[in-house]
Amino acid sequence: MAEDGRNVISVMKITLGVVALLLVAVASVWWFSQPRPIEGTSQTNYLLDWPERSTINTQRGAVTGLSDGNSLAFLGLPYARPPVGERRFKPAEPLGEPSGDVDATNFPNICIQNDPPALFGANRSTRSEDCLYLNIFTPSTEGKARPVLVWIHGGSASGSANDTDGSILAEQGDVVVVAINFRVGMLGFLDLSGYGDEFDGSASNGHRDQIQALRWVRDNIADFGGDKDNVTIFGESAGGQAVLAIMSAPIADGLYHKAIVHSGGDVNKPPVDTRATLAKQLRADEGELLEKLRTLPAETLLAAQTAISWGDPGHIDGVVVTRSAKNAIIERGTDGVPLIVGSNLDEGTMFSYLIPSYLFGLVVEAIGGTVLEQMDGKQYVEELKAAFPEANRTQILERVFTDSIVRTGVNAAARASAEGPGGWLYRFDFPVQRLPGLGATHAAEIAFTFNQFVRELPDTAYWYDPNDATVRQLANDWSNTVIQFAKTGDPNGAGLPTWPRYTAESRHALLLDDNPRVISNPHAADRDRWGDIETSSSEYLTSRAR
Repeated sequence: MAEDGRNVISVMKITLGVVALLLVAVASVWWFSQPRPIEGTSQTNYLLDWPERSTINTQRGAVTGLSDGNSLAFLGLPYARPPVGERRFKPAEPLGEPSGDVDATNFPNICIQNDPPALFGANRSTRSEDCLYLNIFTPSTEGKARPVLVWIHGGSASGSANDTDGSILAEQGDVVVVAINFRVGMLGFLDLSGYGDEFDGSASNGHRDQIQALRWVRDNIADFGGDKDNVTIFGESAGGQAVLAIMSAPIADGLYHKAIVHSGGDVNKPPVDTRATLAKQLRADEGELLEKLRTLPAETLLAAQTAISWGDPGHIDGVVVTRSAKNAIIERGTDGVPLIVGSNLDEGTMFSYLIPSYLFGLVVEAIGGTVLEQMDGKQYVEELKAAFPEANRTQILERVFTDSIVRTGVNAAARASAEGPGGWLYRFDFPVQRLPGLGATHAAEIAFTFNQFVRELPDTAYWYDPNDATVRQLANDWSNTVIQFAKTGDPNGAGLPTWPRYTAESRHALLLDDNPRVISNPHAADRDRWGDIETSSSEYLTSRAR
């Protein structure tokens, strides 16, 4: 038992992604034990109650979707061949020839995963390896070609397209919204490159799925009223990290034209070889591990993934993701894409709320080592304690999580303006109303991005009061800003204060709360600890050591 415990700790210290699955598991146990002041079973199941059916002709055949009279929803459209059998752990393959008409009136399978925290009343669709589907929301399939927004869900080793209703955004902005499923956990991000060339890039198969979905959008979205030449990718948490990973993947160049990152971290480390740990868990010799991984039931792999606390969200594998987002932005320069990036004021409170206190020390060290290059977790935690001498260990943990997210965003925004076509920085400060103490926590902004308060549904109102005029106004203004950016590449002109680009000179950021405004240098107190974000952290550390 002691040896097993040491193995778990060793793996958890390797990468932030390893911690993520633990958080999901703990969150699930905690969440389902809590009183639910507002009941609901699904955030999006109401879409299935839309009364009308609409059939359109596409290049792949007739497709029948749902309609409420204002928007159309096409659910469960396949974008790649099922990654099953011999295609497990392989890159997503394009669809073959059409096999007949498509019924797009029900949610598709979601990818194999554990139950996520029920923070958003997630749709409980069937889990399957046959899960490479997407959902489309459009105001019309006729007339002009509309801007397209492709949503990449968060959750690290969980989540799905079925958690997202894009119909409000589509109708509101006259845009097309696409939400995609992709492989998560080991099936999406396990590095098997040690087994030969056929597995090169396997640590990014989840990102390969996302990129294949973008190829499908390029080739087919015109049939659904979308403009293939005006595509914005956006995502939150692990989905925001995926956006940065896609920006770091040369094979995705040209498939998107703008990007929005909500609370996402940069992918900046090589993959970790976990074969020995997996072999022990599956009671296999390393020589026979590959065969077991390819043939065991997916549920068995999921159980092994859970047992070793594996939850890797992606790495620089050198084949798909070839460099960090910071370096990708620099290398692409003016050939890059406009970028909105931001974070929430109290990112870390959700994690301190969910993680058992006895794991605090382990977690802060693991994640602390991801904040600054060439600085280990212990060193970074000591710097935090010096900067915040009155902080308790809970507050230190929250600060580490927040810094790891915030610094990525500030860095990306700075680079996008200095090297490319523009970067805009925001900070979401509106505190959660119905769970006091969380503040403006991780993921709180999603309901505002999709303007979910338009529909008076129990689950969308769990964190905020949908009848609060301030809530509704901010959601309307922020979602309009997202739409404006998707249309033009500039977020200004949608009702919020004029929002300048983030630059090394001004360091302007849009503050989103009950009084939206632009502030300068919102992280001034952190800059001495971080270093000059417009340079690399290694350059900063070198200069500080002189």
